[in-house]
Amino acid sequence: MGSRTSPVGQSITIRRTVARDARRLTRLVRGSGAYQGQYASAVAGYRVGPDYIEAHRSFVAVDGAEDGGRVLGFYSLVLAPPELDLLFVADEAQGRGIGRMLVEHMQAEARAAGLDRVRVVSHLPAEDFYHRVGAVRTGTARATPPAVPWDRPEFEFRIPAR
Repeated sequence: MGSRTSPVGQSITIRRTVARDARRLTRLVRGSGAYQGQYASAVAGYRVGPDYIEAHRSFVAVDGAEDGGRVLGFYSLVLAPPELDLLFVADEAQGRGIGRMLVEHMQAEARAAGLDRVRVVSHLPAEDFYHRVGAVRTGTARATPPAVPWDRPEFEFRIPAR
């Protein structure tokens, strides 16, 4: 857990998610502008529940105070096999460096867990973001209809030991 200042001078805290975050995270996922129109089926009915939070290493970025601050984004890291399962930044917070902060935090968590690589299957509109934050394209994840009827780019973060 730690507090940092975003590139626009806003104080951001990244902390471990807790069960009471579940509803806010679910709203963030379902309300994401990146999943409108043709992509809506991928998150329709999606739920980030307390059980998910308990089972995964997930962290939330909030503005200001740790508790009760506005949720700006979150990620979930699965350790076995290593995968960045979810990464979302609130639409109104995009372009402020929050996604990059979450990726850097995820990489530190992965390093601390002894991982040397983390896979991520990207949403098509997020492909450029993953390139910008250092992920390397490794292939294509095939469609899984009916929820995800399109192929998706697959990336890998290489986690150097420090």
